[in-house]
Amino acid sequence: MKISKYFSVILITLLVFSGGCAKSKSSRIYTESEALQAASVEAATVISVEDAILRKDGMIVGTASGAILGGIGGRGVGGGTGQNLAMAAGVLIGGILGHYAEQGLSDRKASKIIVKLDTGDSFAIVQEADVVFTPGERVYVITNRSDGIKRVSKMNN
Repeated sequence: MKISKYFSVILITLLVFSGGCAKSKSSRIYTESEALQAASVEAATVISVEDAILRKDGMIVGTASGAILGGIGGRGVGGGTGQNLAMAAGVLIGGILGHYAEQGLSDRKASKIIVKLDTGDSFAIVQEADVVFTPGERVYVITNRSDGIKRVSKMNN
């Protein structure tokens, strides 16, 4: 009975905090809902490019899973007060390890690209580092009309 309770908690946690389908942060990957949608295109020049990291929002699955597994592991140690302390330590240590494990698995390389539009406006866009941009390069800034998301894309001459 206790195992089914733990299994239920893990299953509910995974379903609630799984994050669903996230939009791509790439200049080359589009979701099905983004395809065939009108987007504004503006010419720009790359001013600078810096390395960055894309980290998943609300990383709770690793923390929760680690805490649950740590608690189960700690519960099997000793008895009485010692068992309760081991379980609490297992929850804490498991949660921390789970958080960092999820972070390590989900972090992605990104670029912070500062561009200057031909209109004179400048701004930064962070996107996946799947395309290399260099300062001085001419690019397009593509803005999705439905949600305002911007991407920097190569200008094919």
